[in-house]
Amino acid sequence: MPLKTEKQLAALASALRPEVARQVSDRSEITLATEGLTIVIDFEAKDTTALRAAVNAYLRWINSMINVLEVAEEK
Repeated sequence: MPLKTEKQLAALASALRPEVARQVSDRSEITLATEGLTIVIDFEAKDTTALRAAVNAYLRWINSMINVLEVAEEK
């Protein structure tokens, strides 16, 4: 899903970079890139359990951040 503005993209990417930088598990590796107004997250994992945990964590963080951005833009 493309974001609405460059400002949203920058905020979301900036918020995710510390999580990507500190890989919390040796069972998965995550990389982050941007393409236009879209964030591309690449997940690699040693097993499906580690993959599911990583994907779910990032999806929760992204959902929370998008909700915050939408509320902040309303004000």
